[in-house]
Amino acid sequence: MDFSYPKNEKLKLRKSIDLLFSEGKSVSKYPLRLVFAENHFQDEAPIKFGVSVSKKYFKHAVDRNYFKRVLRECYRLNKHLLTDNIQKRYSIMFFYQTKERLTYQEINDKTIQLFDKFIALENTPFEQ
Repeated sequence: MDFSYPKNEKLKLRKSIDLLFSEGKSVSKYPLRLVFAENHFQDEAPIKFGVSVSKKYFKHAVDRNYFKRVLRECYRLNKHLLTDNIQKRYSIMFFYQTKERLTYQEINDKTIQLFDKFIALENTPFEQ
């Protein structure tokens, strides 16, 4: 199992981020929200991943950066749940959406539940 978070998995392109907000779908598990969109980038990475913590909830950059580090770490340790269970390539943005200061363990548990919910949503056949 690979627990790295290499540079080619980081969501950086403005075009990809704009695609997420215009055409992306979302799934939530309070206080986390995952916005995703299928992406056709040329990299070999199956997932492009980014995090965001709102300035509205955490005024100090130190606090926002702490939660961004925690979210990235939770992704890094649990990304095998996603890569083992999805076939398409995705751009994913992860949001922390509360004023509450949850512990690392609580955030990690919610991340696993959120990833399971995302996998269930993506593996269900769509009705047309």
